[in-house]
Amino acid sequence: MDLAAETRGTGPAIVCLPMISTTRAATAAAFGPALAGAGLRETYLDLPGYGDSPAHCRPTSQAVLDTVIAWLDRHLDAPVLLAGASYGAYLAAGIARQRPDLVRGLLLVCPGVAIAPRSRTLPEHRPPAGPAGWLDAAPCDLRAHLDTALGHRTPAVVATVLAALTAGGPGDEAFQQALRTGPGYALADEDTDTVFDGPVSVLTGRQDGIVGYTDQFHALRRYPHGTFSVIDEAGHYLPYEQPALLRAHTREWLRRTRD
Repeated sequence: MDLAAETRGTGPAIVCLPMISTTRAATAAAFGPALAGAGLRETYLDLPGYGDSPAHCRPTSQAVLDTVIAWLDRHLDAPVLLAGASYGAYLAAGIARQRPDLVRGLLLVCPGVAIAPRSRTLPEHRPPAGPAGWLDAAPCDLRAHLDTALGHRTPAVVATVLAALTAGGPGDEAFQQALRTGPGYALADEDTDTVFDGPVSVLTGRQDGIVGYTDQFHALRRYPHGTFSVIDEAGHYLPYEQPALLRAHTREWLRRTRD
């Protein structure tokens, strides 16, 4: 099965994988500003069942990962740089475990480490209160999620995140529901401490109430050349909350990939 993709620029390849429930348009809005001018061939993918990619695989994370691996094998000369946010970072780390020959470096932003929410270590303290009415523009059914997810709590950030969440097509909603609620949502090897020896940068949000930042630090044992950063006034949507800091950390990671 092929995947819908958008490619920009020329040079060494970097493939960027999306957060769950988002499309390649949202991923480009997250990573594009951080990668601008870096001299890379940027590729943004829609995962199976999302955006413009058909749901022609089983609704499991392993099947989704296998589909991405097959796409990389067909379309790019390995190894490549991989970047991802949240679920996209979870998949990127899985690819590095299962097919390290495909991966030259990892940029993991607010990565999922454990799929099951009960297995995650979340921040003990609530984020500081935002200004009055900071969530007013959000639909009622998203306000609790954004209140949990965001550390930089302003109307401008909310507007940026809402634009990302609604960018691109809706995809196959039945497939998405089956993926997120089925027994195959977790990769069987998510707890495996397989070492990936390439340059890695892990960025987390201090106020991320979705995946936290502690588990990501402990997972750093898998990356002997890994840098870990936890950013204040940032939550689960860090690329949209702190774009300048994402750009700075991305540039430092890219320098290490070229050494």
